[in-house]
Amino acid sequence: MSSQDRNRSLSRAATAGLAIGILFALTVLITASAQTQTFKVIHNFTGPDGDQPGAGVTLDAAGNLYGTTEQGGAASFGNVFELKPWHGNWVMNNLFAFNSNNGNLPFSGVVFGPDGALYGTTYFGGSAFSGVVYSLRPPATACKTVLCPWTETILYQFTGGSDGQYPIGGLTFDKAGNIYGTTSGGGALGWGTVFKLTPSNGGWAESVLYSFTGGSDGASPYSDVILDQAGNLYGTTWQGGVSGCAFGTGCGTVYQLTPSGSGWKENTLYSFQSATDGGNPPAGLIFDPSGNLYGATWTDGPGGGGTVFELSPADGSWTFTSLYALNGTGGPAGRLVMDGAGSLYGTTDSDGAHGVGSVFKLTPSNGGWIYTSLYDFTGGSDGYFPLCRVVFDTSGNLYGTTYAGGNNNDCGGYGCGVVWEITP
Repeated sequence: MSSQDRNRSLSRAATAGLAIGILFALTVLITASAQTQTFKVIHNFTGPDGDQPGAGVTLDAAGNLYGTTEQGGAASFGNVFELKPWHGNWVMNNLFAFNSNNGNLPFSGVVFGPDGALYGTTYFGGSAFSGVVYSLRPPATACKTVLCPWTETILYQFTGGSDGQYPIGGLTFDKAGNIYGTTSGGGALGWGTVFKLTPSNGGWAESVLYSFTGGSDGASPYSDVILDQAGNLYGTTWQGGVSGCAFGTGCGTVYQLTPSGSGWKENTLYSFQSATDGGNPPAGLIFDPSGNLYGATWTDGPGGGGTVFELSPADGSWTFTSLYALNGTGGPAGRLVMDGAGSLYGTTDSDGAHGVGSVFKLTPSNGGWIYTSLYDFTGGSDGYFPLCRVVFDTSGNLYGTTYAGGNNNDCGGYGCGVVWEITP
């Protein structure tokens, strides 16, 4: 399965395909040889238990992993799964299977809400086939077996109109329990929205905080949003901004939404040029302890494989810095992760030694960044096309997923994807 074939497959649902990236470094940086790491596949999907686990996994306090598959499952519309460590192995539990009514194509992963339930979005499904926001809860009584299904509640069904359509990104909670997210389409002009769900009379009320215009503000947000301490929202758009990129109008933007009176004001922090800075950032953003933003682009940069970047606040504006340029044809699809030492971790879609993805680390050093390849996927039983962000457990082990590959050659002959672990 070529990178082009995969992008065509993804574009069946997304406006330009689900793709992702990292940024570029202006300084001359050292490329380090791979550190000693142990890579292991901890689950091979087979189709009935899921297919195309693109979004990665979420870790709970007990060390259990939770995630979604875009397709497969009991009804072939995707599912939510749990992997539990059990006497040195991992036990798969399918928590919920989607169908055409309760959701379809869960591109995003799941997050834990303040009530302990899992929350997520689906790209399709619902009454208008425009996607849903859902929650999953365990049974009210304790399970008597290891395998135990959960119960879904649909919090909101998008209509495909001004309220938004086709959510790709995940969800974010504020301290009051409100939920924030994005839709890649719909809104006032059809270029996507940032929305908020507020608890109301036992249900949830949706409000659109911003509708993208497809111009300098951006278009088609594929990522989730993050909040700062003042309640401002930050995110990326796949398109919009400066025109002239390969994937439609504009190369993508980084944006900020600030509460203003009874509404929200949009501020475009950066518009990508699709040059040395990279282009088309589908992945979301992270903060460091000083309030700087970090993110990645999927395309372009000096090496063609996307870039990793930083935005720093200064005197009421933001300064853009390209940190590192990746080599290949497809950069990170998932959000970066930062450890306590300030190192950045991520995956690439189609970069790496074999052109089918990699897991990498960027270490700050003397004003620059040292690149370390933690693992280069081969496209065989180890999987390929890791679109996900990585997560750490308390022992420093890394976990993630691949969109395809593995031991099972079903799922169109390309493999159904895997869950993997990297042990330091």
